[in-house]
Amino acid sequence: MSWWDADDEDDDLFDEGDIRVRPNPKANRPRTKIRPAHDDAVIGRILGVDRGRYRVLIDEDLASEHEITAARARELRRTPIVTGDRAKIVGDTSGSEGTLGRIVGIEDRSSLLRRSADDTDNVERVIVANADQMLIVVAAADPPPRPRLVDRYLVAALDAGIRPLLVVTKTDLADPSEFLEHFEGIDELRVFRSAQDAWPVEEIGAALEGHSTVFVGHSGVGKSTLVNALVPDARRATGHVNQVTGRGRHTSSSTVSLRYRSATGSGWVIDTPGVRSFGLGHVDPDNILRAFPDLAEAAESCPRGCTHLPDAPDCALDEADVSPARLASLRGLLETFAGRDDY
Repeated sequence: MSWWDADDEDDDLFDEGDIRVRPNPKANRPRTKIRPAHDDAVIGRILGVDRGRYRVLIDEDLASEHEITAARARELRRTPIVTGDRAKIVGDTSGSEGTLGRIVGIEDRSSLLRRSADDTDNVERVIVANADQMLIVVAAADPPPRPRLVDRYLVAALDAGIRPLLVVTKTDLADPSEFLEHFEGIDELRVFRSAQDAWPVEEIGAALEGHSTVFVGHSGVGKSTLVNALVPDARRATGHVNQVTGRGRHTSSSTVSLRYRSATGSGWVIDTPGVRSFGLGHVDPDNILRAFPDLAEAAESCPRGCTHLPDAPDCALDEADVSPARLASLRGLLETFAGRDDY
């Protein structure tokens, strides 16, 4: 027999139906992993970043073109957002003072230029997105040109599917002919020469029209001076070369996109900080030979699986009529990569 009386009239005393129970202790309703589609997002070009705030160009090439300031959404905190990216923006995109848009996505990239701390470091640093040209700036003297650094730029550019261009500055101080002999085998590499008072602005500018061109170079070679000549309102800081060490001082501290305009067209100049090294730890070693087309042709006669290193048996490069300096540069890179676990 049950002690509970089914006819007990005090049932209402134990009714807890009016008690509110929160499914989530931090909110009134549970969180969901379903993110909004942001169908109202507009597409903008990332021009630069400063302390977590992005300069974004909205309505590019339209009468309503304007800049806004934006921050990244929380869900993108682990996604690199770099100059040149085309981003999805929501929120206030008017560009009015004090307003802030929100970056909620990144469009597919056509190219991605990267570098690493050194050749054995697989951790990459993204420099710029969606560039289709790289303008390599070197000086004929003060500081002296570094052919092997240029080789590294070429490897990185070709690995990213970016067309390389080369500008030699300060040709009034030294003849760059010997330096340029190092690159004679690269037929597709267009070379410009400039002197202190004779910048080929119109010639270089014509090559920039319709393109997004990233400028790279060693500190002190005149890269910022060239950018200011091409984009008069850029006001990029310029420096000098230390007469004792022969090194330039870093003047550009951040990567920024600048609009190049002329009477015949426009393009984008992406100025980057000067670097003294350019690691290629992110590059597939098989792509290194692409930056040496003159040597790649001779390497076609090598036996299958040839490493092209100095101790490689029957390497056709040993007997080929090629530049000794170019061969030494290629093998220097390959020897560095030979020490990697994934080589």
